[in-house]
Amino acid sequence: MSSPLALLGGTPSVATPGPHFAWPPISEQTTKAVTDQLTAGISIYDRSGVIEELEDALADYHGVRYALLTSSGTAALYSMYAGCELGPGMEVIVPAYTFFATVTPLLHLGVVPVLADCDANGNLDPRDVVRRITPRTSAVVVTHIWGTPADVATLRAITDEHGLMLLEDGSHAHGASVDGRKTGTFGRASAFSMNGPKPLSAGEGGFILTDDEEVYYRALLHGQYNKRCRSELPSGHPLYRYAVTGMGLKHRIHPLAARIGLDQLRHLDGYLEGRARVAAVMNEQLAELPGIVTPKLAPGICSSWYGLILQYRGEELGGLPVERLYEALQAEGCRELDRPGSTCPLNLLPLFQEPGLLFPELEGSFTYGPGDFPQAEAFHQSVLKLPVWNRDEDMPLVNGYIEAFHKVINNYEGLLG
Repeated sequence: MSSPLALLGGTPSVATPGPHFAWPPISEQTTKAVTDQLTAGISIYDRSGVIEELEDALADYHGVRYALLTSSGTAALYSMYAGCELGPGMEVIVPAYTFFATVTPLLHLGVVPVLADCDANGNLDPRDVVRRITPRTSAVVVTHIWGTPADVATLRAITDEHGLMLLEDGSHAHGASVDGRKTGTFGRASAFSMNGPKPLSAGEGGFILTDDEEVYYRALLHGQYNKRCRSELPSGHPLYRYAVTGMGLKHRIHPLAARIGLDQLRHLDGYLEGRARVAAVMNEQLAELPGIVTPKLAPGICSSWYGLILQYRGEELGGLPVERLYEALQAEGCRELDRPGSTCPLNLLPLFQEPGLLFPELEGSFTYGPGDFPQAEAFHQSVLKLPVWNRDEDMPLVNGYIEAFHKVINNYEGLLG
């Protein structure tokens, strides 16, 4: 008997040529904004022009005193950590399950990263954080993974109790919130990426948020030397004499990227509202399938829906391997379905298993290996990630993906053996 599954000779559920998801949306307004910036200037050395406009807009949007633009999210994290004076001899508790750039800037500062396991949603588990605190712990870093806020209330209570800094990596979670308060505003400082697919995208770029004047000044010195530091640090500040050189690094954003970011920020809330509507449909239609666990948000939690994270339960489909399910869904035309690779348990990466070859000064400071973080590893192994579209006109494609999931799972027996 022939099978309806495309992998076994049937007709694919999604026939639309790819790519099926492109981000950020580029409108005529975006193009005009960029071409206007070409005329206005493509090199800005201080806090003026579009740099000032975007930083002010980001600070207003999040309700904080300071926003500082950088060339990337990694640069933002690096300057944030330096601005918080993290350095050798310190330990910082970080998520075991995150994109590695959440943690790698700490290595360049000589900080020992102490990995902690994730909870059932992939976010940092506060219970494991408590177990990892030592006299050398200086801070806790939390990633709002895939756009869904972590348990920041509990994490803030823990860090306050132990006299630690709470720092946020909001790179997946622009505009996400907890009880109306936006991610990136719960700790001493936060860092965001504006890389291509992020909910707020400038193509490339990043930014830091903080209410702390000293963190802001030190972050400026870390990556915004000379004109900007000379104009923003008070002349009477003890660090002002370093304004010309700073720390010798340049992390300035390109003005064209800043212009794209400003254009996108004006539409961010509308994008997020659209994503929430589409995510609700996807969750409702996929939750009824065996083998698929859809995300469930606690009351008061608003996700940015950077990705729709599905957890696969193969035991409900006769032990069908996740790789085989993925292969069948790809054959049905679900080209945007992903099994994330670089966002993974960090203990599985050589850099965190044997750091001394690249960071000799950290030789023997830490070493991790497979099996050290069972919840993170199980979560990673089970994850299937879908993009979350944001427009009504995307719904035929969304429905095609949903149909593909139903078709494959309802005929999974043909994939066994």
